[in-house]
Parts: sequence; structure tokens; C-alpha cells
Amino acid sequence: MFASTVMTRNERLAAIAAAMLAAAPLVVACGLVPAASGMGTHLQLGLPSCTWPSFFGIPCVTCGMTTSFAHAVRGQWLAAILAQPAGFLLALACALCVVTGCWSGLLGQPVHRLFRPLARGRTAVVAGALLLAAWGWKIAVSRGGVA
Repeated sequence: MFASTVMTRNERLAAIAAAMLAAAPLVVACGLVPAASGMGTHLQLGLPSCTWPSFFGIPCVTCGMTTSFAHAVRGQWLAAILAQPAGFLLALACALCVVTGCWSGLLGQPVHRLFRPLARGRTAVVAGALLLAAWGWKIAVSRGGVA
């Protein structure tokens, strides 16, 4: 579709930079052991415990994201979804960005332009709705409401 379009040197470098940036959390997740509880893996990075659950009695909106990434990079997709569905989707998005960024940067084919329609306002609304739904899932799981 874009075979006749040639990427500039700067576009190719930007694509490689985007791929490297997206690869960073995946590489970090490879070095982490997923927490059995479905959250708390971030403690292995030296980060503090989340205070949200102690203040509000429910997990925060990002609880389980690091655990989800740690499962996802191991191919444990069901465990990643159960830990935090939005984290799993974000891990997949990072992996897709790595692949398309490398493809575009190394081959000069602007595959990344296929994703331009995602840069519209509706995408942010859908992403926000998915994040809220994933948070609801995490709250239900933490309260024992989901098997």
C-alpha cells in the first residue's frame, strides 16, 4: 500500500527510537517475577508500595500493570489478562510498536502510518473506557467477586 512512499532518514530514526522506547518496559518485565497475588511486582523495581488500597480499600487504577507485563512477556497471556486486562493490552501495544517501528526504521516502509487513524479523539475515549473497565475487573478480583 505504501510501497512507493519513501521514508526520510529522520522518519526512519524516529521509528527506531519509538521501537526502542516501546521495548524498554518489555525488557524490564523480562527481569521480573510476576507476583502470585496479581499485584505488587513493581516492588522488585525498588518502587514503594501503593498507598491507594490502604486509603480507599480498593486497588488503584494501575494495580496489576507490572504483574500483567511480567506475565505477558512470558507468553502467559491468560495470567496477564487476569492480573490487569489493560496492562495486557498495553503490553501488546508495546510489542506491536516494537515490530512496526523496527520494520519502518530498518526497511524504510511507513507501516506506522497505518496507525494514524488511532490518533483521533475517539481512541482516547475507548482507551479510557477500557481502563475503567479493567479497573472494575481488578476491584472485583481483589474482593473475591471473580473466580
